[in-house]
Amino acid sequence: MPTVTQPFDEPNHMTLSQGWQEHVPVDGTVELPPDRRALDSLGRNHSLRTALADLVDNSIDAEASHVLIRFIRKRGRLRGLYVVDNGKGMTEAAINVAMTLGGRREYADNDLGSFGVGLKAASFSNAKLVTVVSCAAGHAPVGRRLEADPNKRGFHCDVVAAAFAKSELSRRWGIPWSGTGTIVRWDEVFGYPATDDPTRVEEFITRSMTEIINHLGLILHRVIEKGRIEILLDVEDVDQDLVGPVSRVDAINPFGYARPGKTGYPKELLARHDDLQVVFKCHIWPPRSRILEFSLVTGAEKHQGLFFYRRGRLLQAGGTWDGVSVAARERQLARVEVDIDGLPPSMLAMNPEKSRVQVGPDFAALAASAVAEDGTGFADYLSDAEDRFRESRKRRRARKSMIPPGKGFAPQLKRAIRDEIPMQDHQVPINMRWTRFDRAHREDFFRVDRAERVLWLNERFRPLTKSGRRGSNDAALLKSLLYLLMEKAFTGEYLGVRDRDNIELWQEILSMAAKVDMGE
Repeated sequence: MPTVTQPFDEPNHMTLSQGWQEHVPVDGTVELPPDRRALDSLGRNHSLRTALADLVDNSIDAEASHVLIRFIRKRGRLRGLYVVDNGKGMTEAAINVAMTLGGRREYADNDLGSFGVGLKAASFSNAKLVTVVSCAAGHAPVGRRLEADPNKRGFHCDVVAAAFAKSELSRRWGIPWSGTGTIVRWDEVFGYPATDDPTRVEEFITRSMTEIINHLGLILHRVIEKGRIEILLDVEDVDQDLVGPVSRVDAINPFGYARPGKTGYPKELLARHDDLQVVFKCHIWPPRSRILEFSLVTGAEKHQGLFFYRRGRLLQAGGTWDGVSVAARERQLARVEVDIDGLPPSMLAMNPEKSRVQVGPDFAALAASAVAEDGTGFADYLSDAEDRFRESRKRRRARKSMIPPGKGFAPQLKRAIRDEIPMQDHQVPINMRWTRFDRAHREDFFRVDRAERVLWLNERFRPLTKSGRRGSNDAALLKSLLYLLMEKAFTGEYLGVRDRDNIELWQEILSMAAKVDMGE
């Protein structure tokens, strides 16, 4: 058997408390600056869209009215990215603080910044080089550059040449400019396609812009709705000295329904934490809504739960009930707004990327104590949301099934019809097509081809789209009404006397309505 030796050869009978001192004596301090490689791990939880959101937060704090996100393309390849704002800019002292890891400026009560690492974490999560140039009122342009290079010693920051800083600030950015503002420039960006193939590059730009627009429109919807900021995106082709079309970020309000899903909602459930009143604003969405504000791209079921806001900025877009309840299909209509301003970190805290809130052990109990003026508690609210969801499913199952729509219907229109009406998927779909009618039928609006399951529409009465272009899936409103009106004409072995009379009636009225619209 091996011999077991006591640590430091202390006697076996020594107790754990012997020799312990409550206070640790020290003999001075020594400075231990962080290793340069600390930059490698900075911002690892960021994506492109969350990193850009962090930079836009800084622009909002700088009181900018406009922010531009610009992709740079050279020789067909994406090379860099800019975030430009027309805010109050920075002095030399302020830009030094901004480029210092952990540098913390004085934050105002409504500022979105908090940790002092946002600019660096956001930038180094997506690029090897970050350059910042800025100009404050009454000061000369200044610039600094940091490189995420583990071979460099220390945390030295490059001073950008004054002439270059001035030239960057004076470029054509396409946003209102009064002489002050800040530019963040990324070079050697990670994740860009390593090709100049136009198809792949355009696909990347389109996908990335869509993700950025949707993300910023959601998390900053309150700020955008108040008119505090306008966010634009474009692409600059350096070789051709051209800037492409500008896209704008519009607000995506996750509570932006026209009518609530249940009478009496939204309701405010109130709870108290010490001297602070916490409001849980409980919403029930109308079922089967197809607008972006409900689906939020990834689906409504994934966005049930708690929506945490800090200073008007959305930190967490549902996805969890954080101990208040558990996610379930029947609760997908339920969303709760919670403003966390003033709550202590022991109750809940946001992560540095401002994309998540971590709740403490007392939060669920606080929510459970919340109650509305009419006595509604959280359990009652969740029960109401579940009942509304089940009711909507029963109503759909009770509806008469119909032949599915086929060609000529826009994909989103097909989905809407399928969401509302049970489909006879064993049946050949009903198609709608435009064609020129012969002279004998020139005044007819439509023609029913039961054998081929086609409703032919008279090209003469075809409405123009807003863009002036026509496509096979156009006239969605007209086609949906005709589908609901005439689906029955394609069922059964033959058309009865009443069906034929209805078709003649619709034919006369629709053709006359089309002529009135055309001014004939």
